[in-house]
Amino acid sequence: MKMQKKPPQYSKQAVKFLNKQDISTKLRIKISIEKMPAGDIISYKANKKYFRLRIGDYRILFNWVTDEQIFVAVIDGRGQVYKKGV
Repeated sequence: MKMQKKPPQYSKQAVKFLNKQDISTKLRIKISIEKMPAGDIISYKANKKYFRLRIGDYRILFNWVTDEQIFVAVIDGRGQVYKKGV
């Protein structure tokens, strides 16, 4: 698994979702993103270029832009993230 060194890039949807969350949830998600590749990460079956990070009831779909940076495409609840897809 690649090591993340640069700050992640966020899609408009991801930023909008994070801004709606309370401070504790927002911190929990951001800390988990920054700690990658640690965490519950698997390949996203619908699009092999993307990966899924599980944080409790939240799911994050992301891909590696470079070996040192990720792009966070979608953040949402468990049931909604797969409907939106990438």
